[in-house]
Amino acid sequence: MKEFFIFSFMVATPIFGFLGDRFNRKFILSCGIFFWSAVTITSSFITKPNFWLLLFTRALVGFGEASYSTIAPTMIADMFTKDTRTCMLCFFYLAIPLGSGLGYILGSSVTQAAGDWHWALRVTPAMGLTAGTLIILLVPEPKRGAADQHTVKLRAGTSWSRDMKAVIKIPSFVFLSLASASVAFATGVLGMWIPLYLFRAEVVQKHIEPCTREPCSGRDSLIFGIITCITGFLGLILGVAATRWYRTKTARSDPLVCAFGMLSSSIFISLIFVFARFSILGAYICIFIGETLLFLNWAITADILMYVVIPTRRSTAVALQSFTSHLLGDAGSPYLIGVVSTPRNFEFLNDNSP
Repeated sequence: MKEFFIFSFMVATPIFGFLGDRFNRKFILSCGIFFWSAVTITSSFITKPNFWLLLFTRALVGFGEASYSTIAPTMIADMFTKDTRTCMLCFFYLAIPLGSGLGYILGSSVTQAAGDWHWALRVTPAMGLTAGTLIILLVPEPKRGAADQHTVKLRAGTSWSRDMKAVIKIPSFVFLSLASASVAFATGVLGMWIPLYLFRAEVVQKHIEPCTREPCSGRDSLIFGIITCITGFLGLILGVAATRWYRTKTARSDPLVCAFGMLSSSIFISLIFVFARFSILGAYICIFIGETLLFLNWAITADILMYVVIPTRRSTAVALQSFTSHLLGDAGSPYLIGVVSTPRNFEFLNDNSP
């Protein structure tokens, strides 16, 4: 189902990028949330014989999520500047790890209480409808560039193709998008394959039969999910704190903090495969540190994009970056790693293997 969601999300982001730079963003944002809520609750009533329809509705969820992930950061950028903007973007992106963790807990609890997984899809839409209504009633529609009016010269609206050409000519944006794609590539692979890898590592370490502990029990996936939620939260906070402190030292603090996070995270992620041979706990510690460092740049990269792209093209830029990140990142990375990896009865984890 994730593949359907990512594909629809990729298709929808350019659409909302175009709309977000030209029309009322608050209205578009609310409509996207209402659409997401309606599709989610509708999917909970689909019966087993119509499984294909469930896949279709889950794909449509990507359209709803593309609306606020593309437009909301630009509205925040037009309300705040400098360090305050970085903090507000941090709060916004905190919804990713917190939402993932709370969604898992809430969904599991509701499913157990009701004895039916369909009810897990009927709780969150109520929250979405509430959020959409509050946005309409309480959130103002900021004027594009209002927060940067003293430092940014606004331009009149141009065609979508011209906006795209202008955005991809910005070197900082291009490198930022490629870096975001690499992070998405890594997170997509980790989420798909690390739990299974650690299961196989434990099988080899304890010399047990695989059938005595099935990977479908979900223990490794649950632990990895909890770690990801915690590290996402921690990485965001540390990243924003580090860049705010380092800005007093150099104007290049944002890219330097991002570079440090990505380079140092690669070391600890590589160590996962070293420790997995003899210590599952050590592997989890490396996962924790590596993911925390990897997630340092979530809010920072969004902040960089906001000050290298003019306000009237920011939604287009966010959409293009998101499209690129998924296309070159998690859309194909799990499949690619699955193709190139060739485990031979767990011998790839055995010190005696060739």
